[in-house]
Amino acid sequence: MKFFMYKSVIRHSKTALLLVTLACLGLFVACNDDDDKLPEAKRDPVVVDGENLNANPTNVDESYGRLEFPKLKGDGSSVVLVRRVPNYGINYSLEYDRQKRSQRWVCWQWYRGNSGVAWNRSNWDREYDNNEWVRLNMRTHGFSDPFQPDPDLELSVRTELEEYENCGFQRGHICASADRRNSKEANEQTFYLSNIMPQSYGLNNGVWQTMENHVRNQWNNDAFRRVLYVVKGGTIDRDNQIRCYTSTRLLVPKYFFMALLCEDQQGGYKALGFWVEHTDREDNSTQLRQYVVSISKLEELTGIDFFCNLPDEVERQVENVTTSEIVADWGIK
Repeated sequence: MKFFMYKSVIRHSKTALLLVTLACLGLFVACNDDDDKLPEAKRDPVVVDGENLNANPTNVDESYGRLEFPKLKGDGSSVVLVRRVPNYGINYSLEYDRQKRSQRWVCWQWYRGNSGVAWNRSNWDREYDNNEWVRLNMRTHGFSDPFQPDPDLELSVRTELEEYENCGFQRGHICASADRRNSKEANEQTFYLSNIMPQSYGLNNGVWQTMENHVRNQWNNDAFRRVLYVVKGGTIDRDNQIRCYTSTRLLVPKYFFMALLCEDQQGGYKALGFWVEHTDREDNSTQLRQYVVSISKLEELTGIDFFCNLPDEVERQVENVTTSEIVADWGIK
């Protein structure tokens, strides 16, 4: 099910000046997709026309109005961290609960311009002499991944490397390392512990990995999307959705989720949710339809208002669709 009533409008002063100049010269040509090739740092925020009563306020930071952002909690217990890197601007963003020392969600955009591969996780093997966290992890654990405490969080609220030692769970990425390979800096930021949650081996190497691979390989391409807006996380807000706490005080979610919004090349929108229980069962099933829910249902399950920056009418349309419609629209088996 696609909706073409609203289209993204990207305003860029240089582009506007160029179009005016070309028009005056009689050389105006049809628009193409070249703006997708621009790094995020050189793109203005996407604006979608229409009334919106539940949008995030943008007086503190205009990035809060980006389409991937869920509704901010706004009760003083959390802080929003916006990650930026050279050439690509915003890498990903997250809302971090200081009291629970855990993120509520992580979100980002995928489009042609930031989906290239200039760095892989295996490249960290060569960084022993250049990266202090690679050296530390190699000495203490024997792996080269640059896992590290979040440098933007104060010591009293951030998680530390030693809290994952012998805790019974793996360091589970929310924004995966493989989802940010356009630069070394972008990839390293995915190893900040604020982007990590305790996950069982069965989930991290099973259906969660299957979901991540499917999103990355099947939907992040020009044939499917102009922009893919991604939100992922584990449940921390409700006590009955917390699986346990480790002996080192790490919060372990009982469920994990994904919320995806696709803007296609024609300006239409569609959305889906994934909801999976955090068990130890080793399941790497490719039958992902069993985990599909509507965004409306996912909001009910999590208490999070996803894609609140869409106009209200478009938001209602993309959120309230049946599972069978979602499965058909997204080609899920």
